[in-house]
Amino acid sequence: MENVLIATVLSFVVTYFSIPILIRVAELKHLYDEPDERKTHKQRIPTLGGIGFFSGFIIAAAICVPAMANSPFQYMMAAFFIIFMVGMKDDIVGLSPLKKLIGQLAASFAIIYLGNLQITSMYGFMGIYTLPPNISLMLTYFTFIVVINAFNLIDGVDGHAGSIGLLVSAVLGAYFLHVGEITYAVIGFALAGGLASFLIYNISPARIFMGDTGSLLIGLVNAVLILKFIDVAGNPVGKMPISATPAVAFAILIVPLFDTLRVFAVRMLQGRSPFSADRNHIHHYLLDLKLNHRQTTLVSVAINATYILGAFVLQGMGATWLLMVVIASATFFTGMLYLARKKKLAVKVMPEPVIQPATATTAKESTKILRVTTEGVLQDK
Repeated sequence: MENVLIATVLSFVVTYFSIPILIRVAELKHLYDEPDERKTHKQRIPTLGGIGFFSGFIIAAAICVPAMANSPFQYMMAAFFIIFMVGMKDDIVGLSPLKKLIGQLAASFAIIYLGNLQITSMYGFMGIYTLPPNISLMLTYFTFIVVINAFNLIDGVDGHAGSIGLLVSAVLGAYFLHVGEITYAVIGFALAGGLASFLIYNISPARIFMGDTGSLLIGLVNAVLILKFIDVAGNPVGKMPISATPAVAFAILIVPLFDTLRVFAVRMLQGRSPFSADRNHIHHYLLDLKLNHRQTTLVSVAINATYILGAFVLQGMGATWLLMVVIASATFFTGMLYLARKKKLAVKVMPEPVIQPATATTAKESTKILRVTTEGVLQDK
């Protein structure tokens, strides 16, 4: 418990004092996120915030994670630094999607192959339990890549990705603390502490953005935590076993995960690259419904928290039925948002008529007589 408390406070303090320095550096070096037609901000904002809470997170984790034989923590640290370098290069000089994907695969490899963290069972989902090794490996890599990019893609509103990341890491950290997995509890709360401090500067109106440095790190850390959660919670003889583990894990990440999978599917059905840019994310729907940044973030966090609570309460339904309920309800609510947004955008303001001044040559032709009819309507003649 002491390790977790120290990690949370240390990460918060280091991040809190790092951010003002990074804002000043960004101003001096002109490292800004430039506004364009797709972005919601209208002025240049520094993008180095991810470095701040990475510093707090990595220092707190390195100090407070207990030293144990055969611990995978050293491989996690390697993966965190890989993803940090990928994100920082993308923020400063830009990086192609292919190179970003290679970096994400390298970070995932360090944890999956060297750290031996892998999805080996579906825990009864669709009647499937133990997975073949090749299927298990592909599913694990797929999970890492999707979760990493999910947090990157929802980082479009002030405080959005940070708040969702804070909620998810705190929930998973609390679970690991309860079951005695101190290493993962420290990692979860160290990230939560850093994000809590970062949000002081990132909640609308934002003074700094996390950039890819921050969003990719949040995705990777939560991918590690969610895979470990599936492994620990799915053990029926564990301290706190959870039925329907895959469905509960999906519900914990419902906002970033469902939104990303939905947007990817829509883009591919339209014949476009899944990484092409558009305004079809849930936070875009909420913004188009005239919610401001704070309201959009609050609604997203409230929805995510509701799904987490509901999944824990309804876990007795079983993995298959619970996951179907989660996906069906998320699809329904997203559809309602889409229709409301479509209706909102369909309302057009009629342009005012332009009155052309009469000229000397056309005065006679342009003269109009307005006659009042018996119905009380002005008739143009």
